Amino acid sequence: MHELTRDQARRIAVRAQLLDADRPGDVVEVAEQLAVIKIDPTAVIAPCEHTMLWSRIGWSYETGQLQKAVEIDRLLFEYDGTYRPTSLLPLMRPAMRRYPQYEKQRQWLEANDAFRRDVLARLRAEGPMLADEIPDTAQVVRDSADGWYGPNQVPRMLEALSRQGVVAVSGRQGRRRVWDVAERVFPSVLPEYPDDEADRLLAERRLQAAGIAKQRSPWTRVGEAGEPARVEGSKWMWRVDPEALAHRDDEIDGRVAFLNPYDGMLSDRPRLKELFEFDYVLEQFKPKAQRVHGYFAHPILMGDRFVGQLDAQLDKREGVLQVNAIHEQLPFEPEEYDMIRAELDDLAEWLGVPVAGAG
Repeated sequence: MHELTRDQARRIAVRAQLLDADRPGDVVEVAEQLAVIKIDPTAVIAPCEHTMLWSRIGWSYETGQLQKAVEIDRLLFEYDGTYRPTSLLPLMRPAMRRYPQYEKQRQWLEANDAFRRDVLARLRAEGPMLADEIPDTAQVVRDSADGWYGPNQVPRMLEALSRQGVVAVSGRQGRRRVWDVAERVFPSVLPEYPDDEADRLLAERRLQAAGIAKQRSPWTRVGEAGEPARVEGSKWMWRVDPEALAHRDDEIDGRVAFLNPYDGMLSDRPRLKELFEFDYVLEQFKPKAQRVHGYFAHPILMGDRFVGQLDAQLDKREGVLQVNAIHEQLPFEPEEYDMIRAELDDLAEWLGVPVAGAG
């Protein structure tokens, strides 16, 4: 049982997410460590996948590097609204073969078996294709209770087949996904793992990305991966990545990072509050009158502490990065404010615009 201070636990988490001063060199290195890069079209500043990569790599990151890694080098692949390293694919195959687990989805697929075969035949003969280029021949229509899917059943079928590893996203036209059969997207030869070993190795990769996680967490499912730990002042039982422990006492250089609201560092909200004492609420879906920090405020990480939130957006019409407010968790020291302004200037330079507003 490892005994960790809160400072040590935070340092482990920050390093695991590649947010310390030792920046990674490229897109693939980031993906291999983080395991998951969220794709989200909300581009208040820039889409999540690009801001996640910029916040780690810095000024040398160019958006075309991600496209090259996914569509040309095939070192990353798109799955379920994320980019993942291709090294994870063999570990995901057993779960793909078990899909679907819910009876309603299984019944819909069985009832639409002819539709399924139509989609695969079309892709094999004519792919890669956009979803709207594939005819909807569904025998059974399933309504979308949450409004996520429209009446066209093709996107729903493609999503189901992608979760089975039968089709895959081969690339994108703008924000639109281009689909193909999986054998033309994924490597032809992949190692095979038994279900239990694959699940264990996936848990280890999740812990590697988190550094430290609550042992029983629905947000960071690490199970028995790593080694047990206690954190000073916390009643939780934790699991910690053994490799991360070697640097637990190393100081974190106080660089600044602006994190997209969908960044993986923020996804485990209970851990964020327990370790960092940061209670982050995304106000995107709140009525305007109820917002405190802004529609899509980016948390500001400085070293191993969250110090505030950045309310800003890229104003394409005016050609500026418009800063509405910099909300301070605690009052900034002058040198801390200078560091934040320097990071803002770097962000604006990456976007190719000047900074406007907020002092």
